[in-house]
Amino acid sequence: MAEVLLFHHALGLTEGVGAFADRLRRAGHTVHVPDLYEGRTFDDLEAGVGYAQEVGFDTIGARGEKAAEGLPGDIVYVGFSLGVVPAQKLAQTRPGAAGALLLSACVPETAFGPAWPEGVPVQVHGMDADPYFVDEGDLTAARELVAGAVDRELFLYPGTAHLFAEPGTPDYAPEAAALCAERVLGFLDGLKR
Repeated sequence: MAEVLLFHHALGLTEGVGAFADRLRRAGHTVHVPDLYEGRTFDDLEAGVGYAQEVGFDTIGARGEKAAEGLPGDIVYVGFSLGVVPAQKLAQTRPGAAGALLLSACVPETAFGPAWPEGVPVQVHGMDADPYFVDEGDLTAARELVAGAVDRELFLYPGTAHLFAEPGTPDYAPEAAALCAERVLGFLDGLKR
């Protein structure tokens, strides 16, 4: 089974993020879920992003890196939206990453190095009409990341929701979330150990 480091989105460490982590645990995976917001949660994305800006994205990123300290190198990094930034950075810069799962966001791979590391599989999941994912360049970055690689996949779901995979948010899309979870579990189960 895989060991996973899962980073929450701009709403903070919500019950929905916990439920997603629990689903992975029930499948037999070890899941670590650090609280990058130190106990704060928000009801809407604007407030959550505002908090991240106030604290500083560098500080949020440093908290993500600190969460990885002491964990094995061959871990899978998972991020929801804002949490994709530390997940993707660690997958690209911390030696030995087993894989990455990027939900509702993707940063250009050159943000953290010259290219995505060879042999590190990745899945990117997003909605095809999510204005955050499509209009802010994440979809373009995801397409560039997976282009021509056999161990990198992009999954698009129909809809405009941003946090589609998290129960408890207004964006939650049960059918897309179920398919996403199935693909995530398949990814984790298929990793070489």
